[in-house]
Amino acid sequence: MITEIDQQIAQFKKNFALATDEIGKRIVGYEEIVQGTLISLLADGHVLLEGIPGLGKTKLVHTLSDVLHLKFSRVQFTPDLMPADIIGTNVVQESEQGEKFLEFQQGPLFANIVLADEINRATPKTQSALLEAMQEKSVSVGRQTYKLELPFFVLATQNPLEMEGTYPLPEAQLDRFFMKLRVTYPDTESLHKILNRTTQFDEPDVERVLTGDQLMEMRRTSREVPIAKPIQEYAIRLTLATHPESPYAQPMVNRYVRYGASPRGAQALVVGGKIRALLADRVHVSCEDIRAMLLPALRHRVLLNFEGEAEQIDTDTILEDVLANTPEPTE
Repeated sequence: MITEIDQQIAQFKKNFALATDEIGKRIVGYEEIVQGTLISLLADGHVLLEGIPGLGKTKLVHTLSDVLHLKFSRVQFTPDLMPADIIGTNVVQESEQGEKFLEFQQGPLFANIVLADEINRATPKTQSALLEAMQEKSVSVGRQTYKLELPFFVLATQNPLEMEGTYPLPEAQLDRFFMKLRVTYPDTESLHKILNRTTQFDEPDVERVLTGDQLMEMRRTSREVPIAKPIQEYAIRLTLATHPESPYAQPMVNRYVRYGASPRGAQALVVGGKIRALLADRVHVSCEDIRAMLLPALRHRVLLNFEGEAEQIDTDTILEDVLANTPEPTE
């Protein structure tokens, strides 16, 4: 007998597969990146994509917007971009009677999916204009606060900090990204597929397969997945193990880390774990789900100290050491 829960899981997996299949018509070799992006969208989070120019980061976002029935906008971040260019501004208008009044003109932030392209090429002042929108789903201009339409999803791309003309993102803004996904260079076979698809006259067409209401329903389904207290305790210990001088910290953390992951990191481990559990046909979160979320959920939330930056330690290396030295629950 098929229960209502079984039907919800089946529908969740079907919708997820529809979206990944459509995106896969254009995006080749980045299955994990596509899955991570969709998981973040379903978790009501935002994604930071990092990689050198030309790897298809912007193409992925455009394709995602094409398969969803959602309003899309794009902002190209540059050093001279101002906050008003993103959120909008009050403009003086004149009525038919000749009376002047202020009217708010919405900026590109008023969309469901916002592509913040090359976000770290803008100054911190402009980057900070996204903070309220990403956390509160609202925009304040003067004395007025405007609510953004849900779902609201920021997908930002950034170039490695070593490249010319980049600024490091403020720590508070980094913490508001649910995941940081690293886009690496495709392998030979993937390059063949990319060339075969992009050097012809027409690009593959994709269909719109999911609506905003369907996405919101998938979010509700994922939040209902239970997590046992020992598994949640495991996620908490992994998060606390990134903090120097904590009872769970390892020597590498104490040596190279200045600040560990915030509670948002633990939330990302749990919520992402719930979505991964549903994709694996389970109605409970396992340690495997938490482990799979560790790198993308915490790599941007671990801040190195001077010694760590001087030795160019990769936060992934620290997190892998944390994972190896944090025992799983035995219950």
